[in-house]
Amino acid sequence: MGLRSKGLVKKGMMGLGEMGFNTGGGAINWFPGHMAAATRAIRDRLKFADFVIEVRDARIPMSSANQDFQPQLRAKHSFIVINKKDLANPNIMQKWTRFFESSKQDCLPINAHSRSSVSKLLELVEYKLKEAISREPTLLVMVAGVPNVGKSALISNIHRIASSRFPVQGKMKRATVDPLPGVTQDIAGFKIAHQPSIYVLDTPGVLVPSIPDIEMGLKLALAGSIKDSVVGEDRIAQYLLAVLNSRGTPFHWKNSKNRRMKGIQYEAEDKIDYSLKNHRPNRRKVPNKSDMSYIELTEITDMVTEVQIALYSTESEFNGNPEDEGDSEMLIEQQFEALQTALKIPNKGSEARLMASKKFLTLFRSGKLGTFILDDNPPS
Repeated sequence: MGLRSKGLVKKGMMGLGEMGFNTGGGAINWFPGHMAAATRAIRDRLKFADFVIEVRDARIPMSSANQDFQPQLRAKHSFIVINKKDLANPNIMQKWTRFFESSKQDCLPINAHSRSSVSKLLELVEYKLKEAISREPTLLVMVAGVPNVGKSALISNIHRIASSRFPVQGKMKRATVDPLPGVTQDIAGFKIAHQPSIYVLDTPGVLVPSIPDIEMGLKLALAGSIKDSVVGEDRIAQYLLAVLNSRGTPFHWKNSKNRRMKGIQYEAEDKIDYSLKNHRPNRRKVPNKSDMSYIELTEITDMVTEVQIALYSTESEFNGNPEDEGDSEMLIEQQFEALQTALKIPNKGSEARLMASKKFLTLFRSGKLGTFILDDNPPS
C-alpha cells in the first residue's frame, strides 16, 4: 500500500478512532484467563523445543506475529509458515518472502489444507533438523501463532501425513478446528516419526495482552484473530471498506477480466443490471466451513457479484472527495446502504447493518472478494 493509500485508510479510520478501538472504547485488551495461562505454558515449553514453526496469516504477515514471543523464537531454530496463501496477493507475497529471507528468517507460504503444501513443509523441517536428528533420540517441534491463523488445520494435516507414514499412529487424537479465535486451550503433543521420535506440540493461539495500535488491531480483527464481538462487526466492516476504497479495488473489479460482471453498466446514468443468469457457481476450492458461518454456500456467487456491482457503482457515482475525511465517511455510509440492498437485507436499522457487516466480512475472509495483503509492503 502506497503512502497516499495509507493516508486514505487513516482518514477512513478517524471515526473509528474517535469511538475507540473496541466496542467499549479505547485500546483493545482482550486477554482471557485461559490465554494468560497458555502464554505461560508456551514460554515454559519453548525452553525445551528443538524447533519452532511460527504460523502467521498471509494477509497480515507482520501484524500476525506475536511480538512478545519474538525474542525467544529468534533464539531457537525456527521457521515462519505463512498460512492461507490462497487468500493473499501472490505478487506481494513474493516480496514478503524475499523480505523474511533477507532478514535471515526462513519462511514458507502454505495452504494448511493442502497435503502437498504441508508435505513440503515437513520435508523442510526434517532438513533443518538433520543435524539434531543424528545426535538426539527425541526431538520436539512446537507450532505457535496468534489465534485463527490455521495452526489446528496444519496440525490435522500433519497428523494425516504422519498416520500414512506410520499406521500405528492412526488412532491418535486430531486437532479440533474451531472458527472462534482463542478456543484451543490445551497444549497437546503428537508423535509424527520414529527413530528418532519427533513430537509436534500444538499450542493455543495467544495475543499480546494489549494492542494500542488501532490499525494493527483492526487488521487482526479483519483477519479473524480477534473475536468480532470484541471490536464490533460494524467497525471491522467500515475498516474493510476504507481499505478497498483507498486501493481503488471496486474499479479493479470493474476492469478485471477474471470477474464475471457483465451486468455492470459503466456510465453513471445507465441503469445497473443485477441480472445473474449467466453466472455459474465458482467450482474452485470450497471455502472452509469455519469461514462460511453466516452464508449458505449456494448464495455466494450471487452475493459476490452484487456486492462488487454495488461498491463500484456507489464509488463511481460519489460526488465528494474520498480524500476528505468527512466525505470518506459519507462514502462509506452510502456503501453500507448499497451493501444492504445487494445482500437483500430487507430491514433498516442496526440489526440490518449488523447482518450486512457479517455477510460482507465473510465474503472477504473466505477469499471471495479477491486476494489481499493488509500489511504495508515490506521495505525493499
